[in-house]
Amino acid sequence: MPLVTHRLRDPDESDASSRCMDENNYDKERCSSYFLKYKNCRRFWNSIMIQRRQNGVTPSMPTAAERDEILGAMGKMPY
Repeated sequence: MPLVTHRLRDPDESDASSRCMDENNYDKERCSSYFLKYKNCRRFWNSIMIQRRQNGVTPSMPTAAERDEILGAMGKMPY
C-alpha cells in the first residue's frame, strides 16, 4: 500500500468490513451493514470533493482538520 494512502486511512473504519468477514467465515450477508456504511461514506466524501473542485478549492479532499470540522458541524455522522 502506498505510504500516502496508508497515512490517510482510518484503521478502525476502513478495516471494519475485513474484520467482520474474518469473524463470520466470509459470509457477506452478515457483514452487509459494514459494506453499506463504507459505500455511504465514499459517496459522502466524493460529493464533498466534487463540490470543492467545482468551487476551485484545493486540495479537493479536505485535510483531517477540515474533515473533523465538517463532521462536527453536521452534529452526527452522515453515513
